Amino acid sequence: MTLPIRIAPSILAADFSRLGQEVKDVVDAGADWVHLDVMDGHFVPNISFGPDVIKSLRPYTSAFFDCHLMISPADPYLEAFAKAGCDGITVHAEAGAHLHRSLQTIRGLGKKVGVTLNPATPLSVIENVLDDVDLILIMSVNPGFGGQKFIPAMFDKIRAAKAMIGARTIELEVDGGITADTIGAATAAGANVFVAGSAVYKGDGVTAYRENIARLKQAAGDGRG
Repeated sequence: MTLPIRIAPSILAADFSRLGQEVKDVVDAGADWVHLDVMDGHFVPNISFGPDVIKSLRPYTSAFFDCHLMISPADPYLEAFAKAGCDGITVHAEAGAHLHRSLQTIRGLGKKVGVTLNPATPLSVIENVLDDVDLILIMSVNPGFGGQKFIPAMFDKIRAAKAMIGARTIELEVDGGITADTIGAATAAGANVFVAGSAVYKGDGVTAYRENIARLKQAAGDGRG
């Protein structure tokens, strides 16, 4: 099944002094989802924000809040992020010993269910949870910092993930190093959701963001052919 191409700007690249307006602006500029990178300084070497910040952003838009939890353990905090207004919650397969339990908890909270893999983690880790998820997120950089370059080997991993998905209606998302130069090949490999930080949040305000998003969508469309 061919799913729509979606651009999901990461607010980590936004101006945190005016974060609510930055979220509204990027959606007005054509973003499909808003990507929320939650880091704990433990699972990844950085700290970002938690459920209270997400709750404060929720009134600024009705767009899909795509929450990527780079935290370990994740289970004790799933309910808080659900209540904060996240529409989808993605957990790392590496972040806990009981992946099925985490995914079932997210489903029980009424949210879209995602699972993600670090670049060095094999796809075999998620073979047994494919029927429990709505989204697979392939990390194309090592998580924790923005502005990294796309790891080329991840194109093959995206292609393999697409084959693994088969006829299932599962979104295939890529996060890390997404620019107009890499998004076409990632789309051709089978991905349909793209997290972009600095490639979207450069320039000043809605006009610049609209041009950046349009450039990404054009390149993704060209990659799909």
